[in-house]
This record gives sequence, structure tokens and C-alpha cells, in this order.
Amino acid sequence: MPREHAIRLPKNPQPKEWLAKDHSLQYIADYKPFNFVDGEGVRCSIYVSGCLFNCPGCYNKAAQNFHYGQPYTQELEDQIMEDLSQSYVQGLTLLGGEPFLNTQVCLKLVHRLRKEFGHTKDIWSWSGYTWEELQKESADKLELLHNLDILVDGRFLLAKKDLTLQFRGSSNQRIIDVPKSLAAGKVVIWDKLVH
Repeated sequence: MPREHAIRLPKNPQPKEWLAKDHSLQYIADYKPFNFVDGEGVRCSIYVSGCLFNCPGCYNKAAQNFHYGQPYTQELEDQIMEDLSQSYVQGLTLLGGEPFLNTQVCLKLVHRLRKEFGHTKDIWSWSGYTWEELQKESADKLELLHNLDILVDGRFLLAKKDLTLQFRGSSNQRIIDVPKSLAAGKVVIWDKLVH
């Protein structure tokens, strides 16, 4: 009788096992200004390069490579800020790759956004890390988390894939209101969640 093939799952790091300083090359896989798919409203989305979760079925497999794309530049940052300054743009989205393994780039960007726009623009991020995992993580990851408005957390799981879900690929992932969750000391789901 043939053995059933084991279903491969994403990798599960120990707390502080993967650090941005050890992995990130500060490369950008893509930048998409003025899009409607990476969160609520019109958004400017930056896709950082490099991810170690290796989720089977990843929709952006090329961006798992830390060498993929182009180095982050001051010119790109300036362009993102100019694009964000448009009145119809709601905010910035960090995706990848894994933003929390590219904190050098992401923190530079979010600090500048907060300096120039305060909280008039929101910041969304996707991450393979769960909220609970991030609470036990390195200082740079926690600093990035504290600068977000919305976190879509958790690894993409092929067995839980659902194309009808709002802003996420599998049903284990959550859309988390970061400021409310930090204030409550527990996960608070985004109040505009439909499905």
C-alpha cells in the first residue's frame, strides 16, 4: 500500500530565530502606487524581498528570495512619499516577501510617513508571523508592529485557502486593528471585516 504524501506546511520559527539584520538585503520586489487590492481604499504598496516561511501555494514566490528585485533607494522612498501625498490615497501597505524580516526598509518608510503625514494616512502590513508570535519577537519587529494601523497576520495555509475572504488568502489569517489590540492587550479584529 503506498504511503500518503505528507502535506508540507510553512516553516515555524522560534522567537527571535529569524532576524532582519541577519537576512534582509534591503531589496524591493515591487512598488505599486494607487492600487485598490492591498487593503482599504487607494493604497501605495511596497513589496519587500525575502521571506523564510516558504508557505506552499505562496502567491508571490519570487519575492521569497532576499536577492530578488532592486535595492531600496532614497529615490524610491521620495517617490512613495510624493504618491502618498495625493489626497485620494488612504495609506501605505507593506507586503512581500516578509515585512518583519525587512525592518530596516519598513521602519525607515513608516517613520517618514508618520513624520510627514501623522495619522492622516494609515499603514497596513501583511505578515506570516501571527500577532502572538510578534509579541515574543525582537525589538525592531515590535517597533514596526507599534507603527501599524492594520496587521493581516499568519501564514498562508493551502488547506484553508478561501478566495472569498476579504484581504486574505486563507481562513486562519486575521485582519487585526493594531492600536485597539495594543490598548486591549489582546487581538481586536478590524471592525470593517465583512468576510
